[in-house]
Parts: sequence; C-alpha cells; structure tokens
Amino acid sequence: AAIAPHNKADPRVVVLTPGPHNETYFEHAYLAAYLGYNLVQGSDLVVRDGRVWLKALDGLKAVDVILRRVDADYCDPLELREESQLGVAGLLEVARRGNVAIANPLGSGVLENPALMAFLPAIAEHFLGQELQLPSVATWWCGQAKERDYVLKNLDKLVIKPIYRHRAAQPVFGPNLSRKELESLRVRIRSRPRQYVGQELVSFSTVPALIDGRIEPRHAVMRSFMVAREDGYVVMPGGLTRSALDKGGVDVSNQTGGVSKDTWVLASEPERHDSLWLQPATGGATTVHRSVVPSRAADNLFWVGRYSERAEMTARFLRTVLRKWVEVQEFGDDSDRASLQHMLRALTHLTSSYPGFVGDDGEARLAQPENELIALSGDAAYNGSLPATLRLFVQTAYAARDLWSSDTWRVMDEIERNWSTKPAQTRVNFITQQDKLDQLITSLMAFSGLSAESMLREQGWHFLDIGRRIERGLLTCSLLRSLLTTAHPQEVEYKLLEATLTTNESLIAYRRRYRAFLQLPSTLELLFFDAGNPRAVLYQLDRLQEHTAALPHDESRNQLSTEQRLVLEAATQLRLTDAESLTTLPEGQFWYQDFDQRLARITHLLGRITDVLSESYFSHTAGPQQLAPLHPDLEP
Repeated sequence: AAIAPHNKADPRVVVLTPGPHNETYFEHAYLAAYLGYNLVQGSDLVVRDGRVWLKALDGLKAVDVILRRVDADYCDPLELREESQLGVAGLLEVARRGNVAIANPLGSGVLENPALMAFLPAIAEHFLGQELQLPSVATWWCGQAKERDYVLKNLDKLVIKPIYRHRAAQPVFGPNLSRKELESLRVRIRSRPRQYVGQELVSFSTVPALIDGRIEPRHAVMRSFMVAREDGYVVMPGGLTRSALDKGGVDVSNQTGGVSKDTWVLASEPERHDSLWLQPATGGATTVHRSVVPSRAADNLFWVGRYSERAEMTARFLRTVLRKWVEVQEFGDDSDRASLQHMLRALTHLTSSYPGFVGDDGEARLAQPENELIALSGDAAYNGSLPATLRLFVQTAYAARDLWSSDTWRVMDEIERNWSTKPAQTRVNFITQQDKLDQLITSLMAFSGLSAESMLREQGWHFLDIGRRIERGLLTCSLLRSLLTTAHPQEVEYKLLEATLTTNESLIAYRRRYRAFLQLPSTLELLFFDAGNPRAVLYQLDRLQEHTAALPHDESRNQLSTEQRLVLEAATQLRLTDAESLTTLPEGQFWYQDFDQRLARITHLLGRITDVLSESYFSHTAGPQQLAPLHPDLEP
C-alpha cells in the first residue's frame, strides 16, 4: 500500500494470478483473502488513458498497486510474449509512466540469472567491501574463454544451466548423460557460449517423507525470502522447503511433481504475533472498504449457484428413482413399474444425459436400467452424471477460491473427496448408494446454509443466489414437464406426484396443508404458484426480482433493465394463471397442453435471463490475441 502512486490514503491493491490452473493458485487465493485484496486475472484488468482499471460489475475501477504472481514475460502481450493470455496489454507503458506500482516489479527476474552467481563475490567486495557471508555455489559463465574451457572439459562433473528462465530451459546434470549426449551438449555450448553456465554439483540434503505409510528419504531444498523496503531488505523467518517426488530425484519444482513441506524454526520463547493487516492510526476508526466484485468472479459465483443447485436436485431425484427401483425389484406391481419408467425418462431430461432413457436404444435401457443408473451416479466422465456436475461445481468454486470461508471449503473438500474424483464403477449397491446420496445432500445443504448465512449481501452474493434461483426454477419446470404434463392412470399419477413432491422436499408441506389424497392441481399450487414455498417456481421468480433490482444499472434510464422485464413477465404469467385451468383435460386428450406450454414459456424466459445477465455483466470481450509467437524462444 505504501508504494501506491495515487490514492495513497486508500489505494486499490489487486493480486494478479495466472488463474486456478496454476500450481500455486491456492497461495494466491489465500493471500488475497487474508489481506482483503481482489484476486484478479489478466482478463479482469484493462489499460485506458494511461491507467490500469479493474473491470467491475458497476464499471471500471482504477488500480493503484498490483501484487504480481504472473511470470514477467507473460504480463504484457503488447510488448512481451505476444501469445500470452495471462497478462494485460499495455501494462509496461503504464508502469513506465509511474501510474501503477507493481510489487514484485517487472524485470526483477534478471537477478535470478545464474550467470550473476559467478560474479557475486566480486560484487560484494566492490559495493560492500566484504566477502559474502554465505558463499554461493561455484559457477563458471561460459561467456568467458577460460571459464568456458573449464566447463567443456568437466561437463561430466557439472550441472549445466541456461542463463534465462523458460519452461524448456531445465538444468542438465552432466553425470547422468551418455557420451553422445555430452558431445551434443558441447556443440550447443560452443555455438552459444554466453547462454550457459556450469555449476558444481552440490549434494542435496534429504528429509523424511511419508510414502505409502513408510518413512523414506527425499532430496530437498529450502528457499528463503526477503521483502524489499525503502531502507533495504527484511529477511523473513523460516522458508519454503521443496522435496522431490521420487527417491533419488533432484527435481523439486512444483511444476514437475515436487511437493512442499512445512519449515519450522525453533525458538527459545513464544513468537510475537505479527499481522499483515493495516493498523489504523491511534484513536482512529478503521476505514470501511466496499468490496468490488470483478465480472469474472461474479460469473464464477453465478455458476457455483447453478451447479450446486443442479447437483442437489440431481442427487434428490436420483435417490427417489433408486428407491423406486429397489421397490420394483422386491415387490413392485404394474403401477410401480410404469411409474419407474416415467421417472427414468424424466431423469434423462433432468440431467441432460441424452440419449439415456429417451433416445436410441431407450426402450432397451428402460428394460435394463442398471448400467445407466450406475453411470449417472458414479461415472465422472459421463455427461450429465452426478459426479460430473459435482466436479464442475468444485472447479468453479475453486476459481473463486478467495471468496469462501474455511468452513465452506471444508464442505467442498468433503464433496470433492467423496464424489468428483470417483472412478467409473461397474457395480453399485443401490441401497448403499442411497445412503451416500443422503450424505451428499446434507453436504450440499450445508454449503447452501453457509453461503446464505455467512456471505455479506453484496454483489457477489446476489449473483450466487441468482444462479441458484434460475437453476432451481429450470429444474423444477423440467421435472414437472417430464412427469406431469401427460395424463396417467390414477395409481401411477399418485406415485409420480409423490416422487415430484419428495424430490422437491415438499411432501410433508403438502400433507400439512391439504391433508388429502395427492392431486395434480394441489401439487401445482404448492410447487408452481406458491410464493411462500422456497421450492416453488414463483418463489424463485420473486427472489430473482429482488436480486435483479439490486444489480448495478444505468441510473440515467428511468425504466426496468432487460433482465428485470423478463423476470417480471415470467412472474406475471404465473400470477395470472390458476392451477385448475392448467389441469383441465379436454375429453379424449391425454396431454395438458396449456400446462406444458406455460412450463415451456417459463423455461424460455429463465434461459433468456441467463443470456442477458451474461451479456450485461459477464462479458469478457478481449482484444486480438497473437496465437503464434513472433519471436520464438532461443534454443535452451
């Protein structure tokens, strides 16, 4: 905050990350959440008028400081790597003008050039008048004739490193090379001697590692850190220990499978707690910072809401189907078998796992549904399956990692551990599977409760709940349309109504309200028209009206936004309709045409609301991107 060039009293600081696919993304998210800074990717920022701006839901917000966690050469596709999708075009020019401060500044990576290590002793003598307190590894830069000759004569005893960092520029261990490989390396060094250094081969220390329940040694290195300040550098206590994955291996990088280990520094007395949070001046009040949600984060929250609701409804209906399947196997009658077939088809529609029970070979699958049910409940690679939906839920939530509490992550970790990484199964005990679905539904309800009771009612929460309400409305319409828009014999209809109410957690509410035999008009009153039932479609539309009204809008236009008009149209259509008119069946017909068309219209409007929200708030229109580098990397 102290290095901000503008707005020094209250600077906007962001943490620039490559994104959730980076191996250190958790660290970036943790740091951003701890400090209360926005975690941003390159697509969240834009350069305008010589400044860097954050693309927020309610417009552009000036950025004063960037804590950079993206490799320097990927930070500006305009001047550095043309094909980079991670940076911000024009960032270097803004930095040159002094209009944005970059902590971990661009260009500081030059100090990691291993060729400098050959000159560190002389540098220390020249500038400090003293020798290095910690000797560096003996290094010979091949750009000098004498040193180059030494390296070429001792290739089989040295480690050879390129002087610049690159994914393909990995150290080469001379003792591991064959004669042919050594000769090839000599040719490369002679052709471009300035690009290589030779270093003495230092023995790695080993640390104990728990491997398959046993303690084994693994090579490790410890990285220490210093923080730059105006008056110099401060050495941080402890460090980061990396250990190799394989026995005898010396590659400890995260990108090649190395793992991190905790580093403990023993002290003779308890350490004083140091906080990185800004401290208010004596007697001063803490400044309230209104959180800004980048459009990308709002997009992720929206889909977290949708995927969580989709997973919950899928789990609930799958549990209902499995119960009916077990009943049919044990003592089901003809009405049970008929209702099960309708429910299986509805399961395909609900999960969009086509062809499933409705496409080609659908009749064969209805006769032998076990394999399809196993895939839907246990195969993460099967489109529309419960594990596939849960994987999308966890991945999208991880992309907004800095916005969740530790308790919320504990719930998501449990879900991921038990479901989203499940391998495909060939046999499933459907009775045991119901118990697992019970546990999953409990976890998903815990996530819903934590997000509802713990998140501030700010923009991010509105989009999370908008996604949830849209998905619940869509899935409820899908279930009603699949099961109840066609007339059935009374005993079959009763069982389909019971399955619909059970899946929507409304069976007890129905019994308490009506105390009567299950009927289609009463079921629609509860699940379609009841604004007081959290599972009803009208309830979702009422919540959507509240949420869309709270979103940022153009205040100069004294009219409803497009999404508000769409929600209002859907809610008005429901309020102007009654259940009796939708469930009146003309003589000789078996299809509730008005009911089906009303469901189709509501589904269409909810889909349009999603499209409009995406266009208005989630659009990440990017400039042209160079897909092939104009300056290929030099040979490593």
